[in-house]
Amino acid sequence: MSERLQPGDTAPAFTLPDADGKDVSLADHKGRKVIVYFYPAALTPGCTKQACDFTDNLGLLSGAGYDVIGVSPDKPEKLAAFREKENLQVKLVGDPSKKTLEAYGAYGEKKLYGKVVTGVIRSTIVVDEEGKVERALYNVRATGHVAKIIKDLGL
Repeated sequence: MSERLQPGDTAPAFTLPDADGKDVSLADHKGRKVIVYFYPAALTPGCTKQACDFTDNLGLLSGAGYDVIGVSPDKPEKLAAFREKENLQVKLVGDPSKKTLEAYGAYGEKKLYGKVVTGVIRSTIVVDEEGKVERALYNVRATGHVAKIIKDLGL
């Protein structure tokens, strides 16, 4: 199981393809705060709710200096279908190898309907302008999570 990140840790660097197959790197956002959220699968009910909540609040988050990147193990084609179907504005990137998910502690054992399974742990990492972890939230709920982040960040 991968190690969970702690505030003050350096956020692991990544370069992953977005829904259009273009590379997106954490380094592209240096000088801005970044909310990197990890979700199990595009086009599923909980993940759709979470992505729509981020999209609905993107203006507020962006205005406060935060960029938002959603990471799942999906391929770019599925991310594109997800973006189009739900009219999403957040940047979605795919990590089919799960290397970035593991580096962020967002892949491993979790409980699903009372059973222990291995998979994506719904997580949100807030990275500061210098690339350091400001907040690391694991096992978050899809519903109400974005509102909680906004409240916690004092926005």
